[in-house]
Order: sequence, then C-alpha cells, then structure tokens
Amino acid sequence: MLEHGGRLLRAIRQYGIAREDWLDLSSGIAPWPFQIPAIPVDAWARLPETDDGLEAAACRYYGAHQVLAVAGSQAAIQALPHLRPSGRVGVLSPCYAEHPQAWRRAGHSLIELQDTDVEAALDSLDVLVLVNPNNPTGLRISREQLLHWHARLAARGGWLLVDEAFVDNTPEHSVVDCADRPGLIVLRSFGKFFGLAGVRLGCVAAELPLLQRLADRLGPWTVSGPARAVAQACFADEPAHRAQIARCAQASQRLASLLVDNGLALSGGCDLFQYVRSEQAAHLHDFLARRGILVRLFEQPAAVRLGLPACEAGEQRLADALAAYHKETA
Repeated sequence: MLEHGGRLLRAIRQYGIAREDWLDLSSGIAPWPFQIPAIPVDAWARLPETDDGLEAAACRYYGAHQVLAVAGSQAAIQALPHLRPSGRVGVLSPCYAEHPQAWRRAGHSLIELQDTDVEAALDSLDVLVLVNPNNPTGLRISREQLLHWHARLAARGGWLLVDEAFVDNTPEHSVVDCADRPGLIVLRSFGKFFGLAGVRLGCVAAELPLLQRLADRLGPWTVSGPARAVAQACFADEPAHRAQIARCAQASQRLASLLVDNGLALSGGCDLFQYVRSEQAAHLHDFLARRGILVRLFEQPAAVRLGLPACEAGEQRLADALAAYHKETA
C-alpha cells in the first residue's frame, strides 16, 4: 500500500509515545468534526436504498446536476481507469499518489506533468488527472483554465478528471457545476471538510451514462446506511458549513504565520494544510515526532505537510517545538 497521512499507530510504535500524548497533524482533515445526528435503527438494520435523499442533498450542497455516492473517493479513483481503453494519461505532479498508481495498474501509460507543461502536452493525452487545490502542494488551477483544458480533451473523446477533495473551503473554485458535460469528471471527498473521514464517503459528479457505468462496476450497497444518514444531515447544515469555512481559514493563516515566524518558508497550502519544501524535511519530521507531533513527510520532492491544530493548546505546542527546531538549525 502507498504511504498516507494518519498513520498514528505506526508512529506510536516507532517513537514509544503513548497515543494520548500525540498531536496528529499528518492529514489534511478538518480537526473539528461535524455533529453526528441520531441514526435511525433502520439505517443499521436494512440494506441501503439509493433514493433516500442522500444524492439530492449532495447535489444541493455541491451545486451539481447529478452525483454517485461512493465508499470514499478512493473507490472511484481505483475504478475509473477501468472504464476506458488503455491510453496516455497525464497527471499533475506531485499528486495524491493513488491517482497515478490506479491508472498505471489499469494498463495506461503515465506522463507526470507540471502545471506549466500541460498546454504543450494536452493534445497528446487521452486523460488529464489533477487535484485542485493540489494535494500536497495546495496549487490551485483556475476554473477558466480547467474548463479550457476540458474542452480540448472532450473534443477528442478525452477526459478531464478533477479531484476536488480540498475545495469545500473555497467552493467558488469548483467546476462541479459543469460536470454534466461529457468528459468532465469531478471527485468530492466528504471526510476532509466535515472532519469525518471514518464515514468513508465520496461523491462523483459526471454525465449520467458514465455514472451508470461506474455504479455497475462498483456494485450495489457501496455506501452504508449509517454513512448515508450522517452525510445527509451534514450536507443540509448550512450554518455549520459557514462556521467551518471561517474556522479553517483562520487556523490555516495562523499556521502559516507560525511556520514563517520560525524560519520555514511556505511552498504552498490551502485552508486545510500548509506545505513546506525543504532538504531538511526528514529531519524536521523526526524532530517533531520525537516531541509527539506527527506531520506528513514527502520524499520527492522533500517536503512536509502540516494539518491544522484543533485548539490553542495544540498551536502553542507546535509553536514551542518549531521554536526549538529553529534555534537548533539557525
């Protein structure tokens, strides 16, 4: 399996620090989970039904024409490459590693691209895959640029696959409202913005025939009844959406200032994480881990990604550790 954030149990074993003593900043998940509603007994006792209102609630929340709910966007990431013949697939890199792996495993030829390479390469691609804002860099591609790339791909029967796992905080940058156009596929993640990654829910927005093919491949009952009940309530809670957006933006800005104040130049980020490229990334990761602070380490390029501390005490603990690191390395 590929490396991911959230591997807290492994860090506990490696560093010998008790679970309750860790500050886990290794994932880009909002650290303030939405309130779990009362779940009807029927949600546990009966097989899930797809006309229970979840998809309609998701469409209202996202501004999409139609969606397919899946067991985390990961399920769609692994299935979509099998829905078209082998071809040339461009992936904006660095990228969430499951994307290139899924296309490569399905027999496609992979071309890793920087955002500045896309214009020259686009007419030779069958599919372009990107995360917007990017994970882990936070790079954002404009709506206008994305729709331009989509039009060029779709004219030849190609696809633009946009993973919008981190766009809920800035929904004005989403292209999900255009995903009924042939060849445009948008993935949305429920767990990150709502702080409920354990629900394992995502949505795919695309033209209806493609959603039907994807549903056929995934099979029935992919999303559990309790997950459907939780998500439907969260999608409808508009005051909580506004509060979460504001809270994340403020916390992300404080995190950015904290990093800069301690000599770490920002290389990117968004409202759910900050990203720092550094040749000393592995040392910083280990330095923090030895103090019970887990961040996400990347090797190529060498970098760390830091999620949002949930409270003032967590921010102060990170500040103290970064100040000690800055003093040691200055």
